[in-house]
Amino acid sequence: MGERKGQNHYYPPDYDPKVGSLNKWQGTHALRERARKIHLGIIIIRFEMPYNIWCDGCKNHIGMGVRYNAEKTKVGMYYSTPIYQFRMKCHLCDNHFEIKTDPANLDYVIVTGARRQENRWDPTQNEQIVPETKEVQKKLFDDPMYKLEHGAKDTKAAEDAKPVLGQLYQRNSGVWRDDFEANSRLRAEFRASKKQIKQQDEKDKALLAKSSLDISLLAESESDRKMASLMRLHSAKSIAERDREKRSTILTRPALPSTSGVGESSAQKVKIAGAKLEMKSLGIVKKTAASPALILASGSKRKVEETIVEEKKPKLLLCNYGSGSSDSD
Repeated sequence: MGERKGQNHYYPPDYDPKVGSLNKWQGTHALRERARKIHLGIIIIRFEMPYNIWCDGCKNHIGMGVRYNAEKTKVGMYYSTPIYQFRMKCHLCDNHFEIKTDPANLDYVIVTGARRQENRWDPTQNEQIVPETKEVQKKLFDDPMYKLEHGAKDTKAAEDAKPVLGQLYQRNSGVWRDDFEANSRLRAEFRASKKQIKQQDEKDKALLAKSSLDISLLAESESDRKMASLMRLHSAKSIAERDREKRSTILTRPALPSTSGVGESSAQKVKIAGAKLEMKSLGIVKKTAASPALILASGSKRKVEETIVEEKKPKLLLCNYGSGSSDSD
């Protein structure tokens, strides 16, 4: 647009070339409204957010790449590089924030009105190119041996990176050699995923309408399916059956507590009988401990039997045949 306007200037009949350019003759600036504060050293530019920030006014997130009309001002110099500061208004509230350039670290610094979202990392871990620090640059300029060693390291790093770069080049050429085919494949995948998402949305809407709910449903997972298969959504007995069972339990329950099993309800008896029958069918034999009275009775009975056996045994007569006396004596 700027070039078109520059090539189609209209010179009125009263224009005097001795005054200078057409803008000077009309008393306007070439940037029009963008230069309305140029007498203050401020020019309006289109500024793009260099990284993600949080606005201090509305506490909202502003993503990298969002563009603003910013007031550009020169605030200083870093050696021969000017330092510029940009002031802009948040598009979500009335807060203003200022960002300035940092030529020393090749970065932008937030001055006021916002804070940076910290998601930075060490570039050496990502195999990125890291600019040399001031100390290293000074050492390269002053020390020839260090410069030679540094150059040898750079050459070795370049040789090591050649296979990786070759693989990346082959992969890129294999995927994007045919632009039409790659675009068709991507569009087909997009259509399939869009159709699947649409079917899932219709299924969720039907489920919400059936349950009379107005909530957002999450995607199903394998653990949810297992849990749903293990849960019983309907009771095995109806309400009338449960009430009838409760009444029968109350009627058959004894009024006074008892330690013996005389006061057991019919349902409990039926349950115990069924358990015993199942144990017998499985071949399980349960050994019950004998009571102390039975143990004493069995012990006394054993003693009586031993006494009877001893009485039934023949008794032996002992005689002294060594003496000269006889029985008549």
